[in-house]
Amino acid sequence: QVRLVESGGGLVQAGDSLRLSCAASGRDFSMAAMGWFRQAPGKERDIVAAISKRGDRTYYTDSVKGWFTIETDNAKNTVILQMNSVNSEDTAVYYCAGDLIMYPCSGSACSKYWGQGIQVTVSS
Repeated sequence: QVRLVESGGGLVQAGDSLRLSCAASGRDFSMAAMGWFRQAPGKERDIVAAISKRGDRTYYTDSVKGWFTIETDNAKNTVILQMNSVNSEDTAVYYCAGDLIMYPCSGSACSKYWGQGIQVTVSS
């Protein structure tokens, strides 16, 4: 059974840092593109960051470039999203995506596997 379990979310203040972690299990993700998406109320699930199959290339949506960093361990068992200098626009449910079909991308069809989502709330 494939599982992606997110952790590290919560309530923070604007300007703070937050580190989201995703533990992947149930299949080999070592040659799979991985990513983080987020979905705010009433909006589509949008990509935040992605890392390529070989881990040698990354993608970031424009609003987080320079602030967020995506990284994985060698086996892609853990995917990290380091979020620095967060603001209220970063408030959303964040989803870990395993084995991305394509990126950039929006919507649930972007990835084969999804975590259950974790809430990040930034107070101003």
